[in-house]
Amino acid sequence: MTDGARAMMLDRNLALAFIAAEYERHAEARATHDIDAAWQALEAAHIVAQPWFAPHLGSHWRMLGFAISLGDGREAVGQLFRLALVPLGSLSGRLPQGNSGRARISAFAPMPLPDELAARIERWAKACAAPTFTLSEPGDR
Repeated sequence: MTDGARAMMLDRNLALAFIAAEYERHAEARATHDIDAAWQALEAAHIVAQPWFAPHLGSHWRMLGFAISLGDGREAVGQLFRLALVPLGSLSGRLPQGNSGRARISAFAPMPLPDELAARIERWAKACAAPTFTLSEPGDR
């Protein structure tokens, strides 16, 4: 199994928490007018959200809103197209894994998981894992 595939094996709760963190990262980047970082956060959220209908659809709504706020008509039209495709892709199970969700990328093209994103997902999953405890005998302190 590749690192990217292993990184994508998050359960829904961990994925939703990661997505929420990416939306927070998006908001921070917007606040500092870092458009590239804002898009990168939305793309990361989209990639992780793809396996679940509502989060996937929500990622495209956020991309649409951001495109409109930037006055990017091409991206906005692309997001409207993707909003129409999400239900079809979810029903058919034909979602292009790793696709960033942007209009400049074919909506049907699978993409490799970016190494940086795979590493962040792995760190996230480890950080969210339940801590392990070791019981010590009395007097071992």
